[in-house]
Formats: sequence, C-alpha cells, structure tokens
Amino acid sequence: WPEDRPLFVRLSVTDWVAPCDSVPGGGWTEEESVELARILKSEGVDLVDCSTSGSSPLQQIPLAPGYQVRFAEDIRHQVEGMLTAAVGLITDAKQANDVLEQGRADMVFLGRVLLRDPNFVLNAAASLGVFAQYPHQYERGRNKSKLTFV
Repeated sequence: WPEDRPLFVRLSVTDWVAPCDSVPGGGWTEEESVELARILKSEGVDLVDCSTSGSSPLQQIPLAPGYQVRFAEDIRHQVEGMLTAAVGLITDAKQANDVLEQGRADMVFLGRVLLRDPNFVLNAAASLGVFAQYPHQYERGRNKSKLTFV
C-alpha cells in the first residue's frame, strides 16, 4: 500500500456473543480486537473503523444512541498511535461533535442517518453554527438567513 495514502480497516470489535452452552468461550471480544489493532498498527494500518458484528443468532446487542462509540475510544487509548472512527446510532450533529471534542474517536463515520437525511451534513453544520460549503449547483438554494458566507 502506498505510504502517502491512509489505510483504514473496518473491524467488528465484538460479535456480542456471551459464553453459553453452544459457545462456551463466548465469541470475538473487545480484548481480542485491541490485540488485533496492535498487530494492524505494526502492519501499517492508520485507522480502525470500530463497528460490531450482527452475524450470530446468539448475539445480545444493547442498542442505544452511540452504542459502539466506546469501542473506538478503548482502541484509541489502548493502541498507541492508532486512529479510530466511531459508528453506531450516531444520529445528530451534537452527538457526533461531542464524540470528537471529548477525544473518544478521531473520526465519526455515518451510515443510515445519511440515507434518512441526505442533507444531514449541511443541517449539522447549521445547527453547530459553522459554515459548510454547498455544492456550487445548490448555492442559490441556501437559506442565507441561517448561515451566510464568512
């Protein structure tokens, strides 16, 4: 991989499978992912996109806003020099901004919220009081009373 380009890896940090009769040792764990992230760092990976798995009928996923952010935070703090991206029910601008400002992750990756609201980034910028460049073709549609050019 070219040195001048970042290398990202998306990792299922846990599969949410607790030890049980059919899986006595449980599934893939956060501790195993931290160790894998250390190996990935030594192999030149720049950033781990910290997601989780939803692939087992035995999984017990505690869905809540930002439920996967803690994994990005843990890997970021436990693996020296590893950048992380947080995901997982991050659905509003303040929530995403707080993850970054609190140092819980280096980036926030969005998914389903962008499908539901294709203008999420523009609306988020307005709600945070920062300027976002509109695509040239849409500039005339900007509500100039909300946020104008600096």
